[in-house]
Amino acid sequence: MSLFSSYNTPSPAPTPSGAPSPMSSFGQAPAPGGRMDAVDYEIKGAEMQFVEVELDPGEAAIGEAGSLMFMEGGIQMDTVFGDGGKQEGGFMSKLLGAGKRLITGESLFTTVYSNQAHAKQRVAFAAPYPGKILPMDLRQLGGMLICQKDSFLCAARGVSLGIHFQQKLSVGFFGGEGFIMQKLEGDGLAFVHAGGTVLRRELRHGETLLIDTGCVVAYTPNVDFEIQYVGKIKTALFGGEGLFFAKMTGPGTVWLQSLPFSRLASRVFAAAPQTGGSSSDEGSLLGGFLGGSR
Repeated sequence: MSLFSSYNTPSPAPTPSGAPSPMSSFGQAPAPGGRMDAVDYEIKGAEMQFVEVELDPGEAAIGEAGSLMFMEGGIQMDTVFGDGGKQEGGFMSKLLGAGKRLITGESLFTTVYSNQAHAKQRVAFAAPYPGKILPMDLRQLGGMLICQKDSFLCAARGVSLGIHFQQKLSVGFFGGEGFIMQKLEGDGLAFVHAGGTVLRRELRHGETLLIDTGCVVAYTPNVDFEIQYVGKIKTALFGGEGLFFAKMTGPGTVWLQSLPFSRLASRVFAAAPQTGGSSSDEGSLLGGFLGGSR
């Protein structure tokens, strides 16, 4: 079996007119005493995906601010202070959860979508830019996943959202996007969004992979993460890949994205008109000269 695997969500088989689309089950019910909701879901679309979550009566999902696409009439939306993962606890516990989200650059509030009806209801969350939505079963990943701070989309109620600081100072000073990351904990289902095409790589013990820091989407906590200098001044200055790589050493699993949002944004900004004028002359050699004489 190849160590490389491209992550693609298969399109569901067509259903008769009026029949509901098949949902992918999250699996078995949570372990006894667990607080996680087991939800069904379906990921739709190709380049611009959204995930449709089906909630049984009493079940709930948490979503990142601004990620909602639609919800059916029996869904009740409630904005909570903090990460929405812990409904119990006092004010200080909620304040700590909100502070963690603030450090990662996310909103202080999380939205909880609860099914208050007597039948199954659906709520959908859309990806913010072209890419793939990845369903992450935290139970199968050892109860924890570390991901880029802006990649979380939604999760089953009970998944805790926190922060993960890299332990090594080199990552803090030079890691950029890889320094402060988001930590997802629990035994439920979480959905993570990545840009472009996603590659899942299984690292053996001691196996090393050098990655552009922005291309790291998520990894299991047993993977060792550090920053490595590219090695040559000429390469660093003129190679166009930056001064440092993310060095990831196994064992563990790493998810990579081919199009980080920061790279996409920088290309859009570079191509945008910088003078505030019209972009109708884009690509024209005479556009700059003629524009000044109008």
